[in-house]
Amino acid sequence: MQIEILIDPRNFRRWHERLRDRLAHVLPRAKIRLARQEGAGGFPAEVGALLGLEKTILRRMRPTLCDRAPAASLEPAREAGEKPDVVIDLTGAAAAARAREAALWRVLYDNAPGEAGAVAALLGGACPSLALEEAGGGAILGAALPSLEAADGLTGGLEAVFSRVIFLIEQALLSPRRAFERPPARPVAGRRPAAFFARAMAHEALRRIYHLSCHSPHWRVGWRLHDGPGVLETGSLSGPRWQVLPDLGDSFAADPFPIEWRGQKALFYERLDYATNKGTIWVQPFDDSGPMGQPLPALEEPWHLSYPFLIVHEGELYMVPEASASGAVAIYRCVDFPGQWRCVGQLLTGIEAADATFFHHAGRFWMTSVVRDGAGGYSDTLAIHHADDLFGPWREHALRPVLIDSRLARPAGAVVEREGALWRPVQDCSTGYGKKLALARIDALDEENFAQTRMSLVTPGPAWPGGRLHTLNRWGRLEVIDGAILTPKNATLRRIVHGAVDRSRMA
Repeated sequence: MQIEILIDPRNFRRWHERLRDRLAHVLPRAKIRLARQEGAGGFPAEVGALLGLEKTILRRMRPTLCDRAPAASLEPAREAGEKPDVVIDLTGAAAAARAREAALWRVLYDNAPGEAGAVAALLGGACPSLALEEAGGGAILGAALPSLEAADGLTGGLEAVFSRVIFLIEQALLSPRRAFERPPARPVAGRRPAAFFARAMAHEALRRIYHLSCHSPHWRVGWRLHDGPGVLETGSLSGPRWQVLPDLGDSFAADPFPIEWRGQKALFYERLDYATNKGTIWVQPFDDSGPMGQPLPALEEPWHLSYPFLIVHEGELYMVPEASASGAVAIYRCVDFPGQWRCVGQLLTGIEAADATFFHHAGRFWMTSVVRDGAGGYSDTLAIHHADDLFGPWREHALRPVLIDSRLARPAGAVVEREGALWRPVQDCSTGYGKKLALARIDALDEENFAQTRMSLVTPGPAWPGGRLHTLNRWGRLEVIDGAILTPKNATLRRIVHGAVDRSRMA
């Protein structure tokens, strides 16, 4: 395959080089060339100045995907008679004359070509929708909604967007062709770069003041014991009152996973110590009336751990915690319940995958997770792997990635079979990390297809006050969620705030 990527030399940036390198990695036999083509031009001077200020102040001169690349390294226009298989126009103006007999693709930002649309959306405080179009108003080959959860300033927003453009192009080149709806045009009243920078700096100052006085975010685990319908069935947090798992104030508790194993009930969760900013896995024993005794440490590694997914396989209990910082998806066997676990293998290596979630369907094991490639958000790109056995070998789904959507990608708990269908709780991070939880029904799943439908959206409220909600699980009568609230570092203020939150929850 021969792939030509058209770039305006006035707007040649590091993300274009990253695109070339990524495609060369996933298509090692392809010939890929970055070719110069006059187009819409570079960013306005004000935008360039803003990116320079952010690089100095926010990034402390660290490299970014928005950095300019040397235009001299672009290849000249191809010779007459050369016919690439695909031409990808990134100039902002479809160069049909260059395509000739090749397929011509272009990227749309809020249904308009050119990176100016991405800049306008981000300056206006929104994330642009992405689409890959066959030029000339043809079919939509891919669509995406990136996550801005890790974005700092315009630079971070553009990195989140450009890194997902790379995934979008990779998806179109490698995956079976699918039909995507054209995203609607969305006019955005963008701020001028100077106003955006002033607002961003004010926000950064407030954020630093906030972090000096408060733990943020302070996640708490909610639990309740009951026999009736739960969140999955009702699509809401209504029903029996939620209890709060006690915490010490010097750490938070999140990602709860309950289980009963050989007659013992327990709730596993992430505990993040504010002093080290590293997560470990803890366990709270339960009985038929609630928590029993004190929580215990269950698993610690040199890297951050969270999301302790539990699975029973061939009479043994296993845990697969989130450990994306290690570059692998490792599996641990329980050797003495609940507090002793031993690593017995790595299911995937060389991958930045978070919140691996396992289930059995159609005679196979399936693993969903969110993946990234060192840039952009952590919650918008869904990957699926499958295997004949829990220990593999695990193979990547034909759709790679399966989905790029901050509303429906990231797992939020175990997949559950209900009324003959599989349901997956997912995090809706479109307005921020872990803000909302959605319930999605899986409509199609095999080695080449995946489809899901969002059936309901669950948000914090009177039954569970706070600003976030991102995990749902149940084992028998024990149903668990989590959420984050304001937590001052001062112990007296903390008691006042937590008391007010709990009183509102019980009202």
